[in-house]
Amino acid sequence: MATPYLQQEYTARINRVIDFIEQHLDEELTLDKLARVASFSPYHFHRIFAAMMGETLYHFITRIRLGRARALLVQNPKSSITQIAFDCGFSSSAVFARAFKEAYGMSASQWRNGRKNCKTESNYAQMMGKLGKAFDISSMYIDPVNHQQTWRITMPSKSKFTADVRIDDLPAWTVAYVRHIGPYEGDETLFENLWTKLCTWAGARDLIKPPETQFLSVYYDDPDLTDKSKLRVDVCLTVPEDTQVDGDIGKMTLPGGKYARAKFELKGDEFRDAWSAVYAGWFPESGFQPDDRPPFELYLNDAKEHPEGKHIVEICAPVKPL
Repeated sequence: MATPYLQQEYTARINRVIDFIEQHLDEELTLDKLARVASFSPYHFHRIFAAMMGETLYHFITRIRLGRARALLVQNPKSSITQIAFDCGFSSSAVFARAFKEAYGMSASQWRNGRKNCKTESNYAQMMGKLGKAFDISSMYIDPVNHQQTWRITMPSKSKFTADVRIDDLPAWTVAYVRHIGPYEGDETLFENLWTKLCTWAGARDLIKPPETQFLSVYYDDPDLTDKSKLRVDVCLTVPEDTQVDGDIGKMTLPGGKYARAKFELKGDEFRDAWSAVYAGWFPESGFQPDDRPPFELYLNDAKEHPEGKHIVEICAPVKPL
């Protein structure tokens, strides 16, 4: 039976590979190259990855590439399908076309044009259409306090929340993280356990230094289009670049750049609606499109100290001009 240390070491090595794949998706990702990242022999690495992730390395890479391509087809209407295929690491447009058709039951052009040829796409399109109508997006104005361009999101039908959205340039952050793969929506116990593990590790190393330390969760997959067993989330806190990590505590650089920062005060069951407000409500009215950096939640309070138990959070979505 494997000891906890060995389990943590294997998890850390696989996490390094996942991070490398995310950051080099447009490159050739060979078994030998990724085995070196994991510090395993190619033969053993392939078996270990499949056992720990529940899918082969090839299937994982293809699934992540297809997921990014699927988003870019809608988000980047000016990019050709061939260019998106290459940007996502496919060796040719023909290889991409076959993989896309096999995975989603339709061509990339049908997905981009919104044809409802399969249940998944139809439900998704209907959902996005309904969500887009549920939010009221005010015209852009200049905030009188910080003089930034700002939009206001409201939910007129339910009056559950409002949010202000502004565009900001964020620096790259070095973060330590604990990763979870699997279902997570609405599971407050899961997130509490992840945060306890991360903060216990960081606290023992004097790495939690408010207000400099930032706390955030990074999301990699669309929960409406990804099998719940494959969803990935990292709970993170910012650390100095030279921080040493070990076991199942990982370290990565969260890319800087231009982000839309939507500030909400949310109850625990309102996070999904808030994300929808940004992606289905704000984006179509903004003149921006999502970039392919991962979005994240930035936490600004401890909900236990809020008089109504609400989370003050910024949903930070990477953007570029439409």
